[in-house]
Amino acid sequence: MYHVYNRGNNKRQIFFDERDYSVFLSFLKYALMSDEVFHAKEEINTSLLTDNNRFELRRLGLAGKLELVSYCLMPNHFHLQFYQHDIGAVTKLMRSIATGYVMYFNKRYGTSGSLFQGVYKASVISDDGYNQHISRYIHLNALDVGADFKHYEYSSYKYYVQDSTAGWVKPEKGLLGMNPAQYEKFLSEWIPYRNDSKGIDKFLADR
Repeated sequence: MYHVYNRGNNKRQIFFDERDYSVFLSFLKYALMSDEVFHAKEEINTSLLTDNNRFELRRLGLAGKLELVSYCLMPNHFHLQFYQHDIGAVTKLMRSIATGYVMYFNKRYGTSGSLFQGVYKASVISDDGYNQHISRYIHLNALDVGADFKHYEYSSYKYYVQDSTAGWVKPEKGLLGMNPAQYEKFLSEWIPYRNDSKGIDKFLADR
């Protein structure tokens, strides 16, 4: 299990509107959907990525080799939780996303240079405490922008409470055997303690 995250260079904003968020998520969808789901055209908006983007993402062949367990995209950073079956799968995906999204962003906004604060960080989740708390840490990020985590559009929480399903998000390993009601309680009860310096932050590689 990996926790992957990065922020904008000098904490700059990396997502400005719904299209930006949707383009970033489309990179994940195209790379991680199984062939069966992909050919069914589930949740795919072909206008969001270039033909080359789509071709390169499918050519990575990551379906079944890498699972997206949870995610949350924030205006100036992102968090992704992956379960990696094949060595190097996280690296392949993140390199492709970093290149593709930066090219999209610079073209759309007429900018150049570095968008992200260096190379993404990837923490191996080998500690039981880290594994237990990481998905709720990720989902509760929405509180930092004053959003209700239960309804934040750019996180995977909806897939945990069965409000929605997707072939490219696999929440089972993040639920840790909890049902939706138990998981909602699991998140809510941690809100008063989420800024505790002894929490998830001690596991992160550059905060």
